[in-house]
Amino acid sequence: MVWGEDVTSALRTADLGEACAAAGARRLQVNVTDDAVSGAMRIDELDPPIGGVVSIWAEDLRPVLDAIAGRVARIAAWEVEERAPLDPALASDGSRVDALSNVAFLRRPVDLSRDDWLHRWLDEHTQVAIETQATFGYYQNIVNRPLTDNAPVVDAIVEELFPMAAVSDVHAFYGSGGDQQELEHRMTRMLESVGRFGADRSIDVVPTSRYDFRFR
Repeated sequence: MVWGEDVTSALRTADLGEACAAAGARRLQVNVTDDAVSGAMRIDELDPPIGGVVSIWAEDLRPVLDAIAGRVARIAAWEVEERAPLDPALASDGSRVDALSNVAFLRRPVDLSRDDWLHRWLDEHTQVAIETQATFGYYQNIVNRPLTDNAPVVDAIVEELFPMAAVSDVHAFYGSGGDQQELEHRMTRMLESVGRFGADRSIDVVPTSRYDFRFR
């Protein structure tokens, strides 16, 4: 995650991809809160709020992190283990993905062991999330360790891709087709499920536009 006065502009400069590729990145994903997702629901636990999110795939992350850090006021990073229950084919030429990309930062409740937390989230909740929302992309990242000294406590990072209509239409978000009873059923089931592993509290949810780059 990154912070700065104008993170969206800093991360959308034409040469960012080139700089990261030169630093050793084989893939880069940039998520920024821009006008396309204005009005989508946002939840801020951290102060100041998260400005943007960058995902890096590289053998050596440090040079790439340095290339990004030089463009923003502050950066916090983690090494993660990836899972992708829903992984659609997406353009990787730096163009905007046609979606609302919600990026959520999760924290494990102190009363749950790590094993119990992972079981409730990955084994029990995953299918509920898929069945109760209109997501067409779903990525789960288990945090292994922080890579920067100032990284806030984060135990997992989740990204979900929704149709663009979900920015302003709750039925489009939950895939309930305009049926109020179905909407309420899906919302109730979802809220009960996230409550079982603590994702109903102490969470940041950042609505973003997503841009992907593959270099090799």
